[in-house]
Amino acid sequence: MIKYLITFLFLFNYVYAENHLKFFVDAALKNNLKLNAERKNQKSIKQNINISRSEFLPTISLSGDQTSSQSTNKTNQSGSSLSDSNLDTETKTVTIDQKIFQGFKGYNSLKKSELEVQRANFKLKQTEQQTILDAISAYFDLIFKTKNEEFNVSNVNLFERQVESDSARLQKGEITLTDLAQSESSLAGANANLIKAKTELLASKTNFERVIREKAPINMNSKEKIKVKLPNTLQEAIKIAKFNNSDLLIAKLNYQIAEKDLSIEKAQLSPSASINYSKSENKDYSSTIDEIDQETVKATISWPIIKGGENISSIKKSSLKKQRSLLLSDDAENRVETETTNAWSKYQSSESVLTATEAQLKAAEIANEGITLEYDSGNTRTTLELIQSRSLLLDSRISFAKAKRDFMISKFELAFQLGTLSSSSIESQ
Repeated sequence: MIKYLITFLFLFNYVYAENHLKFFVDAALKNNLKLNAERKNQKSIKQNINISRSEFLPTISLSGDQTSSQSTNKTNQSGSSLSDSNLDTETKTVTIDQKIFQGFKGYNSLKKSELEVQRANFKLKQTEQQTILDAISAYFDLIFKTKNEEFNVSNVNLFERQVESDSARLQKGEITLTDLAQSESSLAGANANLIKAKTELLASKTNFERVIREKAPINMNSKEKIKVKLPNTLQEAIKIAKFNNSDLLIAKLNYQIAEKDLSIEKAQLSPSASINYSKSENKDYSSTIDEIDQETVKATISWPIIKGGENISSIKKSSLKKQRSLLLSDDAENRVETETTNAWSKYQSSESVLTATEAQLKAAEIANEGITLEYDSGNTRTTLELIQSRSLLLDSRISFAKAKRDFMISKFELAFQLGTLSSSSIESQ
């Protein structure tokens, strides 16, 4: 018995876990195609460090060749014939090249590669955060669209019963044909709204499956309480965003990379030094020499003076790009402050709207209950008043469900803007 109970609890918890926000966010982080592509890009950029380091290491190459030559019809200066000769020359060479100095080009290239890896890490983090936000938006939108369909189905059922009731009351002479026509018109409108709600639900499911790469659940857990840590004031939010926002961090790295590009271009005007060592073995070298071994050490120093103005223009180009990156970095800082303020305002207003729509829904439920009882008891309430009451109740339910969706999404949009959004920051209460 205990074994079956444990199995049941395990299966229940597994299904329960699959129907929660954290499960779907983790699924999106695992399956999202754009995010996986960014992961591959980050890994490829990491190789730039090894490529840059290779500039400091020696280059070793091996070469070999074999030549067969035959000389015939040879004569000396007096015109006498000489014997024919045949040479099969074989050469083996090993060469080692080592760059000694390049005007700090290698050093700056390595530092640039390290900065590019940091930028790739931030871009990956940014894509992860965008994926999480898209998954959260799709999740709460699906909950809202599911509720919206349920509300409209319930509304159609109510109007169907009202039409049946009004048809019976018309036969008894309690209402007029006009009252019945109003009920039938409302039923037709409710059916139209239901069709629209079903279409929106289908679109929401499609978007959910595209973002999360998982089948949309049949039953959504709309009662799940989600907690996300947010600052208490706008000033605190702006301070956090300036420290963590991925857009701003990437913009600052772009400026640092532009500085390294300028240093690399300046190195083109600096002297460079290298050393070369080679050793070769030659067999059947000539008609008089059978074998010969050669070792050569060569040091080279070069200093470019004029290249038609190419180097100077390249430096000017890199300098202008550096200035551009600085301007974009300053703009990114201003933009982040503005967008953080907007996200904070949206979060605060969404909370106020949620409170207002909750009060609206409670009032609409009380009013509809009273008007329905009065109408059914044959009191002075008209069919039009009942229809208006039900329409207001439907609108209130939809508005409250939408406000809950918008409020939850606004929380995570603010966290995204702060740069603190992650899978671990999502907590279920």
